[in-house]
Amino acid sequence: MPYDLPTDLPVADALPALQAALAIGNAVLVAPPGAGKTTLVPLALLAAPWRGDGRIVMLEPRRLAARAAATRMAALLGEPVGRTVGYRTRLDSAVSAETRIEVVTEGLLVRRLQSDPGLDGTAIVILDEVHERALEADLALALCRDLQRQLRPELRLLAMSATADGARLGPLLEARVIESAGRMYPVEMHHAARDIADPRDLADTLAKAVRAALAAHRGDILAFLPGMGEIRRAQAALEGCGALVLPLHGDLPPAEQDRALRPAETRRVVLATSIAETSLTVPGVRIVVDGGWRRTPRMDQTTGLTRLATLRISRAAADQRAGRAGREAPGVAIRLWTAPLHRGLPQFDRPEILEAELSGLALDCAGWGTAPADLPFPDPPPAGPLAAAQALLGELGALDAAGRITGLGRRMARLGGHPRLSAMMLAAETPAEVALACDLAALLEERDPL
Repeated sequence: MPYDLPTDLPVADALPALQAALAIGNAVLVAPPGAGKTTLVPLALLAAPWRGDGRIVMLEPRRLAARAAATRMAALLGEPVGRTVGYRTRLDSAVSAETRIEVVTEGLLVRRLQSDPGLDGTAIVILDEVHERALEADLALALCRDLQRQLRPELRLLAMSATADGARLGPLLEARVIESAGRMYPVEMHHAARDIADPRDLADTLAKAVRAALAAHRGDILAFLPGMGEIRRAQAALEGCGALVLPLHGDLPPAEQDRALRPAETRRVVLATSIAETSLTVPGVRIVVDGGWRRTPRMDQTTGLTRLATLRISRAAADQRAGRAGREAPGVAIRLWTAPLHRGLPQFDRPEILEAELSGLALDCAGWGTAPADLPFPDPPPAGPLAAAQALLGELGALDAAGRITGLGRRMARLGGHPRLSAMMLAAETPAEVALACDLAALLEERDPL
């Protein structure tokens, strides 16, 4: 293996088959969380003959995961991040002329495809965590596959999934499916005696479960909560518990995120959102306490925008979370819901494209120049919401009567916000109007500040 990369990670056994598949075309890699696919696979592909001097671009669904993956790969090479391995997010970047592995977030890859439709200088696009089925990840996959079929047949595509559901992408990509079984220590499962009636009771219930787990078991605890509000309430309820309590979510400053990902001399309780399900390694964890809820994008009929709703997780997500307890030694997973409720959970998370407002996707497809029906989506966008999205874009002046993107539509697409908000910002004329429009867009597009 090049660069003296670690050989003890489970995915190392699958690398020869993966490299053989990519030598002739696309591939899908199915490997459970902790197998090492996010950090080891891109590094192993640096020496691939077909790469030449082309870049390896890897898509990560979250800013924290993108930065952490790049930092870990750079450390394995003994280099600072920004040299051979770099990253780029909407808020931060560390890249240079030397960079050959670039980790980017989903929205940035879509923007890059719009500004550089040929992805010049890119040898392979790796789509990590495709099982999450985020809207922009599905769009990026469809655009990359369309580019490969129409213009860049030599471009490689690699989809990586932590669940078996990812294997269904094989026919879409005309790809060989490689599976890595992974190696994990046994995890003892515990379900609650009764279900939490109201998600508002989750923080206190989880804090009580964490205190009991600290007394009954050894090792650090990784606890899953839906969002920042629940994390703050649980953190307050755990005051004086005898362990170092650390939050972990995407809006934390990088230094605070790094602190939660580093071992400590005392026992730790890391209170995390679903950001810690995959991609990230939280060392020292022997116990997982899972609240069983997550924030999921859903269409808000009152605003016409996609908002985050608090919903039950799938069985696949619950298994990924539980697996975090068995990464380094035998562990325990404590689920705050009953076994009967678990059996009734959906097997996999529902793709965001089937639930979200689609005007942003429709605008990106128009900018690409291909109708959504002609793009290779894993799941095609539903006809009704898509027609409503295209009608909205026409009203906003982003599409002409023939459905083609207008000059205004291209300016809206470059802003990267929801089309309604982009149109509002572009309509502002005076400096005061521009400032007000930007403030309103920030308040409407992000979570409720109250």
